[in-house]
Amino acid sequence: MGTTQTEELRRPGTTKKVCIIGASGKLGRYMVQHALDRGFEVVGVCREQSVGKLADFEGRITVVPGATDDGAVVARAVEGCDAVLTVLVPWGVHHYASGTAQAVLSHAQQGARLVFSCGWHISRDGLDVYSRRHRVFVAIFGRLAKLTRMVDVDDQVEACRRIFASDARWTVVRGSDLEEGESQGLPVWSRHVGDPVLASNMTRRVDFAQFMVEAIEDEGLVHEAPAIVGRLTSSARAHGFPERAA
Repeated sequence: MGTTQTEELRRPGTTKKVCIIGASGKLGRYMVQHALDRGFEVVGVCREQSVGKLADFEGRITVVPGATDDGAVVARAVEGCDAVLTVLVPWGVHHYASGTAQAVLSHAQQGARLVFSCGWHISRDGLDVYSRRHRVFVAIFGRLAKLTRMVDVDDQVEACRRIFASDARWTVVRGSDLEEGESQGLPVWSRHVGDPVLASNMTRRVDFAQFMVEAIEDEGLVHEAPAIVGRLTSSARAHGFPERAA
């Protein structure tokens, strides 16, 4: 009997091959480092003009230059990969985020873990509860950004709609506001924005990246859209979370 694509995924105990779509950005570079620290083989995808941002990883990762919404580029990069981590960036008004998501969904091998990043404004089931301030900010920012043709927030919504409708082994990690700084450990998460544990609305970018990489091997996150917050924020600590994940 022939071996299926799913069965061909690397067995436990062997080195995983991970593709990071959007590897040259701030979040992407942190993900590259976390993946290397775990001993993963890493393939990074970024625009040709951004390849230089990955110079610190020269000789340790494979870089595939090109637009992340280019199906041919993504197909080449994800070949043989056990997991694909994707930064969904809604640049411009030409469906960049949804094009990127579709390229990954179309070309990742069957059974691969697909982990995507986005913001709290994405809602999977409509049960998230947003503050008035958050709703106003998203509405105004989204309108102005689209008018200037810099960002299309609605395109990220469409990207996630396609992911949620897929039967792939996906996780959509929804990030709070982000800041730089030393790691506080693996972030805390909830299924819905509005949960008091998320009230601090702040996560270290390095920890967001760690959550993305850790999700690869967390079966409990398959078909989940966790909203995250920093582990040492006041809201997380008020709900009894220890300083470090067990």
